Order: sequence, then structure tokens, then C-alpha cells
Amino acid sequence: MIVGDRNALSLILSPCIEWLFADGGRPFPERVRAAAAAGFAQVEFWTTTDKDLDQVEKALHETGITVTGFVSEPAGRLVDPATHAAFLEGVKRSVQVAARLSARNLIVVSGNARPEADRTQQLDAIAEALRRAASIASKAGVVLLLEPLNTLVDHRGYFLDSTADALQVIRSVDQPAVRLLYDMYHSVVMGEDPEHVLVGSGGLVGHVHIADAPGRHEPGTGKIDWARQLAALRTAGYGGPIGLEYIPSRDTRSSLELIRELAL
Repeated sequence: MIVGDRNALSLILSPCIEWLFADGGRPFPERVRAAAAAGFAQVEFWTTTDKDLDQVEKALHETGITVTGFVSEPAGRLVDPATHAAFLEGVKRSVQVAARLSARNLIVVSGNARPEADRTQQLDAIAEALRRAASIASKAGVVLLLEPLNTLVDHRGYFLDSTADALQVIRSVDQPAVRLLYDMYHSVVMGEDPEHVLVGSGGLVGHVHIADAPGRHEPGTGKIDWARQLAALRTAGYGGPIGLEYIPSRDTRSSLELIRELAL
């Protein structure tokens, strides 16, 4: 779905169907069909190992919906070199699933912090894991998206809670197959200002997630100035899809109507 108005750059939206179109316990493949019926051309989700991929693939083919991305499994703990071998095997399996579902991106996460290691050591470990994984992803035509998460509300103990640190890692890896997943909700919860944190770095952003803060509900229910912050994304140089990764405070269609009213 493309939304926007004549005074703003239209945005392509990608709903996360872990939360959206899940009304009434709707089966997962039916969420794909519901998203297509609502006018979306792409969807995203978290995991694949807990899903009937035959049925998901069937729904994707029936509707023509594409997959923006999902999480590489097992997620691993990239801050710990001892987990890197398992992580790389997971990337190898996940790119095969991505090919099957025609997905463009795999989300990767740092894992929880290691109290015995300093921050530089852990950032270096993440970079080393991603350097090794980049060649696997590149050969498969897939991009690895490194995602910082907030440690104040939703992910206490998680290591990578800074957009600046994530960008540092991505610059260190220096591979087109490794990019940032910028989640505006997590960033705002951590006290970052999207207008400043991405300055000059839009080319390193592979995907964006949005939800309002506080609450993590649909845009328009919290305190984020959406006109200002989405303009900041454009100014930074990001023009790709926007992932709707929010917990709807009402039924999915009503929450989407609120988003349309904001003319995102």
C-alpha cells in the first residue's frame, strides 16, 4: 500500500503480520490474504520455524504479495564469538527460506550483553560475525539487517541499543549486504532524536520500522511528531518501504484508517 498526500513523498508500507491482520486469531496464511485484500503489496514477519511454510508460500503465490523480510534463525548471540558458527549455519538455512519466499532481507540481532566483556569487544564480535555472514547473504541476493532494540522497556539486557553503535558496526563491516534496520520506536524510547541520529547515514539504512511511543501502538496514538520524523528520514536519504511493526490498539483496519488520516 502506498500512502501520502500531494505535499509529501508517498511511502510504501509493509505491515508486520505477527501483529497486524491477526484479529480474532486469524491463521497466519490468511493474514497474507487479508493484507493483500487491504491493498498491501508486501508484508513482513518475525520467524519462519514456527510456521507452515507450504501454506505461507501458497498464500504469497495466490496474492502476489512479496516478503520484505524476516528474522534469521537461530538468532544467535553475535556479541559472543562462541555462537558465530551456529549463527552462520542459521544464515545459510535462512537464505534458502528467503529464496523460497522471495524475501529480500534477513533481520539479525546482537543478543544480550556479556557482562564479562567490554563494549568495544562486543561491537567487534558483532562486526566479525556479520563480515563472515555477508558473503553468504550477498551470494543469495539477500541483505542482512542489523537491528538495535530499546533496553528501557521491551528488551532489558539486550546489547545493541544505540543507533550510532549499530552504524559504527555497519561501517566497519563495509559490505552492501549488511545494513541497518532502523526502528523509530526503539530509537525514540532510548531518547534518540531521529532527526539527528541518521544524519548522513541514510544510505546505510536498509529498512525502517515504525510504531508510536509510548505504547508501541499505531502512529497517532503516542507523542511522536510523524510529519517531522518521517521528513527526517527523507532528509537522511532513506526512501524505501516503512514497516508497520506496531501493536494495534483497535482492530487492524481501524488502526490503518488512523494511519491514512495522518497521511504518512
